[in-house]
Amino acid sequence: MESWEFGRMVRRWRDRVTPETVGVPVGRRRRASGLRREELAGLAGISADYLTRLEQGRATAPSAQVVEALAQALRLSDTERALLYRLAGHSAPGPDVVPSRVTPSVQRLLDRLSHTPVVVYDATWTLVLANAPYDALMGETSTWHGIERNAIWRNLLGPGTRTVQTAAEQAEHEARLVADLRLTAFRYPADRALRQLIAQLTDQSRRFAELWDADAPPSLPDPGKRKVVDHPAVGRITLDCDALIVALDDLRILVYTAEPGTEDAERLALALVLGTQTLVEPAP
Repeated sequence: MESWEFGRMVRRWRDRVTPETVGVPVGRRRRASGLRREELAGLAGISADYLTRLEQGRATAPSAQVVEALAQALRLSDTERALLYRLAGHSAPGPDVVPSRVTPSVQRLLDRLSHTPVVVYDATWTLVLANAPYDALMGETSTWHGIERNAIWRNLLGPGTRTVQTAAEQAEHEARLVADLRLTAFRYPADRALRQLIAQLTDQSRRFAELWDADAPPSLPDPGKRKVVDHPAVGRITLDCDALIVALDDLRILVYTAEPGTEDAERLALALVLGTQTLVEPAP
């Protein structure tokens, strides 16, 4: 890995990203025009100390996941992203690998939803990004690592979510997630990380193994898009959850909204205020 050059490019690209572009609050005393190191680290889901070592060339083996997270946080073009992968000693993901790239056009869409809870998953139902309103509504996601970022694992083996469902609704939800993952495996048979995920889930979850080995994907009615979220501070909120599929990039975008003028809209607004106050540190 060309560690010194990798760090130099990350620092250069960090300096050119304005905080407003990526939704970082700007204090009145701010001097730097670009992102601070701790701000980029937070956006990429890594520690500020690790980013410091990367920029100084003292950390020499960033994973492909770290490289992708930095590329997304820095809003790199496709050419710049490929360069960052090459400097880190990796090949940029090709068409036989499940994409986790948020393209500039999709990012512009997400920017226009910056005050709405939005989460983005790839085709394996692994978290790509969640905005601050989503974390305020559903709980902090930046501390999730590895398989913890996978929605199937979280539903079958992990702590679950704040969504309230009956046992039947939960079973249907699990079946749909596994059926979708099976289709993903058909589309990307050469993706080693995908095969490892399937093997890990099969080994750890009898329920997953049963659903995976079913003769055919379950034939279930279309799920209702109404979701009830049990927020620890404001109670239960009934929301519309719309799933948007980005076909070419194979992403799943979930958007949570409330009907204007309702008590649910008021609860959602309060939950976002309370959550973002906790998530956003005041400027020095």
